[in-house]
Formats: sequence, C-alpha cells, structure tokens
Amino acid sequence: MDLLLRKTRNLERQIDEYLDLVIRGALEFKEGVKCYLRGQTDDFARHMRDLETTESDADTLRRSIETRLYMETLIPESRGDVLGLLESSDRVLNRIAETLAQFDVEVPTMIEELKPLYLDLTDASMATVECMVTAVRAYFRQPDQVRDSITKAMFYEKQSDTVGDRIKRTVFKMDIDLSRKIHMRYFTYHVEAIADEAEDVCDRLAIATIKRSL
Repeated sequence: MDLLLRKTRNLERQIDEYLDLVIRGALEFKEGVKCYLRGQTDDFARHMRDLETTESDADTLRRSIETRLYMETLIPESRGDVLGLLESSDRVLNRIAETLAQFDVEVPTMIEELKPLYLDLTDASMATVECMVTAVRAYFRQPDQVRDSITKAMFYEKQSDTVGDRIKRTVFKMDIDLSRKIHMRYFTYHVEAIADEAEDVCDRLAIATIKRSL
C-alpha cells in the first residue's frame, strides 16, 4: 500500500509539473503578443522559442504520465478521465504555440488603434487558460473548489468573445482593404479559439468531477 501511495503521489507531482508548463506557455504567449504589438522583434522571437521549448517539454512529460497510468495501473477508477483531461489540456497548449507561431509566419500589420483591444483579448484568453489549470489542479486535491475555478474560466471566455466581437465589428467598419480586414479577423479568431479550447477542458472537467463524487 505504501508503494502504491508513493507512486500515486509521484504521478500527481508529474501532473502538477505538466500543468506548470501549460501556465508557462500561456505567460510566454501573453508576453510574446505584447512584444509583437510593440515592435520588439528580438524579445518576440525569444518568447516564441521559449514557448516552443515549453510545448516540447510538456509533450514529453504528458507521454510519460500516460505511460505510467497504463503500465503501473494507477488510479484505475478515474484513469480515462485523467487521460482525457491531459489530452484536452495538451490541445490548449498546442493551440497557444501554433497561434504565436502564426504571428511570426504571417507578420500581420496591426492597426494602431486596435492594439489595446488585442492586448485585452490576449489577457482574457490567457486568464481562461489560467483558471482552467487551477480547476484541473483542484480536481486532484480539492474537488470542492473545481466549480469556482470553472466559473471564473467561463467568465473570462465570455470576455474574450466580447472583445473579439468588438475587434471584428470595428475592423469591418474601417476604410481599409478587405484582405486586411480578413487578416485581422483571422488573428482575432485564433486568439479567441484558445479560450474556447480551455472552455472545452472545463466542460470535460465538470463531468469528471461529478463522476468522482458519485
């Protein structure tokens, strides 16, 4: 029994480390977008490289956790839910990395008056991710606090929708080329999509928490 408990605690520590990487990815994204909007190209490139490393480290750690879950038959009663949470959280981090990479690939020319709104959108989207991570942590240690963190995540996801809608409405009223309008909408959509992915994790987490309490 002591060996099983030690293995379970080690697994929980690994999951904590994985979630730390998701948070780090969100912070790198937030700072990367700020640097891009300010024209700080060297700092932007550094944050993008750091984010790529974070995503790679998270993938390696996630695979290790998944292998342990199967090979050591740990927490069999909720293994499927834990695997689902890890995989859906991984999609969030992947989306974060892919979105920042697209800034580097497509080099969108941001309209000056919209930059504050893009910062607000980024903040709301990353706040959704941060609350999602808090909720996942609570699932393992304080299940009674999962609902509060999910509620916060949903609030910030709605905020990202609101700001994203404002950006798109403003852009399409501007007297600029349609191609540029579509480009602005494209990047708005993809930053919003990060919050949507985090919301999907919270939906899955809410169900897993209910199952665990039965």
